[in-house]
Amino acid sequence: MDIYEAVTSRRAVRGFTDRPIPKEMLVRVLSAAAWSPSGSNLQPWHAYVLTGAPLVELKKRAGERVAAGDPWDKQEYEMYPPALKPPYNERRSAFGKQRYGELDISREDWEARQRAAAANWDCFGAPAALFCYIDRDMCPPQWADVGMYLQTIMLLLRAEGLHSCTQMSWAKYHKTVAEILSPPDELILFCGMSIGFEDLTANHARLGRAPLDETVRFVES
Repeated sequence: MDIYEAVTSRRAVRGFTDRPIPKEMLVRVLSAAAWSPSGSNLQPWHAYVLTGAPLVELKKRAGERVAAGDPWDKQEYEMYPPALKPPYNERRSAFGKQRYGELDISREDWEARQRAAAANWDCFGAPAALFCYIDRDMCPPQWADVGMYLQTIMLLLRAEGLHSCTQMSWAKYHKTVAEILSPPDELILFCGMSIGFEDLTANHARLGRAPLDETVRFVES
């Protein structure tokens, strides 16, 4: 798979089979991803990979919290600005409309939306999950470095025939994740990433992208 195919075929897959992923495949991906760029070569990412019984236990504990209606953990970072301005609010609205539309869930059916959201904490059935942390005292450029690291992982997963879904939603249950992983106190959970082979029976409509002239300006002579 060439790089263009990897980029254009990558998407947030929300339905995986339970087919196991060979550990050597994950090691190969993460070993290559270590070459991701970072300012002054800080490499500010801290990744934990869960499979097997530990992942089953995490899903169980998170599922119990969902079922009990437990409130989310105190937010450790802002996921979105309090008030999204155009065109970002329209893009987010379009995402929600398409996402729940493909599940045949109306905007008013809050209970069904909650059930759909709960699939996040089952990793959409994926047999592997990666949890990415960063030191609390890092600055925005280092968070950008982590984003490049995660993107590199996702593209390498495509080269292996795997799919993924990054999930900031896991930060809402960061205490439950910490019960399983026991990360150092100086680390903050940025996101999880579900990893696996795509369930081809699931509905995976592809979201569009803004026209190039909305996001890119060519400055030429």
